[in-house]
Amino acid sequence: MDLRAAILQGQKLLEDAKIAAPRLTAEVLLAHAIGCERAWLFGHFDEELREVWWIHYGRYLHERIQGKPTQYITGRQEFYGREFRVSPDVLIPRPETEHVIEAAIARSVVHKKDARSILDIGTGSGAIAVTLGLETDARVIATDISLAALRVALANARGLNASVRFVACDLAAGIASGSFDLVVSNPPYVPESDVSTIQREVRDYEPAVALYGGADGLEIYRRLIPEAARLLKPEGWLVMELGYKSADAVRRMLDGWSEIEVIPDLAGWPRVIVARLT
Repeated sequence: MDLRAAILQGQKLLEDAKIAAPRLTAEVLLAHAIGCERAWLFGHFDEELREVWWIHYGRYLHERIQGKPTQYITGRQEFYGREFRVSPDVLIPRPETEHVIEAAIARSVVHKKDARSILDIGTGSGAIAVTLGLETDARVIATDISLAALRVALANARGLNASVRFVACDLAAGIASGSFDLVVSNPPYVPESDVSTIQREVRDYEPAVALYGGADGLEIYRRLIPEAARLLKPEGWLVMELGYKSADAVRRMLDGWSEIEVIPDLAGWPRVIVARLT
């Protein structure tokens, strides 16, 4: 069997299992089995599939058909133009979260000076913290309650040469008050009542601690907003990703803050909320 036939066979298996983007997924999994970039396949379709490649490719196809996300199979996900390591210990970074980065960078000027200190609460893979560390000159600290997640985040910071300090704690417990120009977070916001309705790839494989925000999905926002008020310097900015249909409720929690803005994603859904500490 040559590589072209292997891709077509994998595509058919994935189609039958109703896996999204079956051709692309087959190519990504085969490239991962071979240990090459996906682009390499296009010039080598006639090459024979080696036995060891077939063994790995077959296992990866089986895992994907069972629902395991492709990113957890390959251990990689692109975010803001950089490749990040991921594992089932961390949420897979989504393209929508890049709006958090854009909003944070746009508001990284405080008191007519560049933000010198940024805190990322609930960092997971470190995608936000590492990206802001590389895109700004600020001192970046990131927290997470999961030690396993922090190990992934630390590996990403080291792999991408980002200077980020990681702290294991619940939200920002133990972090000094009034220390930051900017606080960012992509908090858990899926309501526990939605467990049966979310995709199996998410429900069965991504870490619950990074997904669920209590009965109504707002539990972490209720704790995070007053915590951010404690942590920020005067006129500092808070930037948070929003859950589905949570914008109005979160906005009400920001009573007393100024310059509140809800930013939509490319599909038009409210995705990010920003506010300034008065």
